[in-house]
Amino acid sequence: MAIELVTKYLPYTDEIFATESKKSLLTNQDFAWDGASTIKVYKASTSSMNDYGRSGPATGNWSRYGAIAGLDATTEDMTLTRDRSFTFAIDKLDEDETAGQLSAASALARQLRQVVVPEVDAWVYAQMCTNAGTKPTALALTATNLYGEIIKGTNALDNAEAPDTGRVLLVTPDTYLLMKQSKDIVLECDIGADMRLRGVIGNLDGMMVIRVPAGRLPAKFGFLIAHPVATVAPTKLADYRVHTDPPGISGSLVEGRINYDAFVLDNKADALYYQAIV
Repeated sequence: MAIELVTKYLPYTDEIFATESKKSLLTNQDFAWDGASTIKVYKASTSSMNDYGRSGPATGNWSRYGAIAGLDATTEDMTLTRDRSFTFAIDKLDEDETAGQLSAASALARQLRQVVVPEVDAWVYAQMCTNAGTKPTALALTATNLYGEIIKGTNALDNAEAPDTGRVLLVTPDTYLLMKQSKDIVLECDIGADMRLRGVIGNLDGMMVIRVPAGRLPAKFGFLIAHPVATVAPTKLADYRVHTDPPGISGSLVEGRINYDAFVLDNKADALYYQAIV
């Protein structure tokens, strides 16, 4: 005797894990690209100090203050290059016959969470690592040497006169594991609830510690010390829409477009220290 067992489909979707973006803690939005795709910012030079000629100007000078220098005012261009998009359709019967689990709203949220946000993060972090002002030779990080390498990074920022407060230490889960195993590293975990919600997992030597999945970071990433003043990460356009029963489709058409980029300012690149691993 054959018995056909009942198969039951539950109104539940097994979603893929996706980490929220933390790039806002490492970057800034200091400039607006409204009405333009390119922004030019000035870089101005300064004048050297001289010995004042109290008894008269030095030979060849007419001024007791020293030789008169000219100042340069050059520009650096920041042009948005990332204009990305996606689109997909959801048939009306597919939505109905999956107990609403294939709805346009949930599908759009899933696309943003699992595709758009990771892509933007990966691009921003890649620009920061590529254009970091200090990039020492790649090495193998261990629980024994990790703290020493981190404080080399903070020392580099100190010598570059980068701001003391607001620095961020960005690590992968593997590097964070080494931090937990290191006898020299003591994380300050008394972090406010608001910062924990934003992804801060601790504090080390005055730096917020942030852990990011390795898949959003360059290959051979060890750690990055960053101050937000160094990197501008604009999103000029984030346009997402759902069209109901558009011509040619019985159901929903979902479309999205995002125009974004990341730029490391020339005179602030030394506020980025990137350590790669072998």
